[in-house]
Amino acid sequence: MADIKERGYWDKYQETYEEMIQETASKEAPWYVVPADNKWFTRLVISAAMVETLESLKLEYPTVDKAKKKELAKVRGQFTA
Repeated sequence: MADIKERGYWDKYQETYEEMIQETASKEAPWYVVPADNKWFTRLVISAAMVETLESLKLEYPTVDKAKKKELAKVRGQFTA
C-alpha cells in the first residue's frame, strides 16, 4: 500500500527531478541523463559523452624549452646513477 500511496506523488517527483537537472547543469558541468535499461547502450552513450568532452578540451602536451629540458636531464641523471 505504501507504494501505491507514493505513486500519487509521481508527477511531483518528476517535476522536482527535472527542476534539479535544469538548475544544477551548466556548460562547464553538464548533466547527462542516460537510459540504464540496456547496459551496452548505456556504456556507448557515456563513452561518447566522455570522448566528446575530452576532444572539446583541446588538450596538448606542454612545451618545454631547452633550458628546462637540460634541467630535467640533469635531475633524471641523478636518479639513474
